[in-house]
Amino acid sequence: MAANYLKTMQSYLTENDLPKLERLVVTKSWWDTVDILDRVVGSLVYDKPELGEIILQWSLSDNIWLRRVAIDHQLLRKEKTNVQLMEKILRNNLDQTEFFINKAIGWALRDYSRTNPEWVASFIEKNRERMTELSIREASKYL
Repeated sequence: MAANYLKTMQSYLTENDLPKLERLVVTKSWWDTVDILDRVVGSLVYDKPELGEIILQWSLSDNIWLRRVAIDHQLLRKEKTNVQLMEKILRNNLDQTEFFINKAIGWALRDYSRTNPEWVASFIEKNRERMTELSIREASKYL
């Protein structure tokens, strides 16, 4: 039921709604709200790839919840994942101490590891020194 509602809601949103979604992320900040919005944002970015530049900016924000949405906005994209964008966003968020950021990094990598385990293993190996144990553990779950 909730998944159908989310898909219906996404079909009405346009790129002009991204600033409203940003405001919602920063004013209703907690994982349960933000983790629903990452798919909504992801849908907009998928339909309008040029919005990836805005999401890349979010990945550098002082607001951890905007960062989390940026990190996880491509969850479940599988082979349609924009790997270059994901890599830039992830690299922007390494060396963090914030639990919710490190969990999101691991979650994004774990999700993508089902599609491209070689890429994820390589990313972990190249960035191991900058990743937390939490991120590595989550990312490695299916490797």
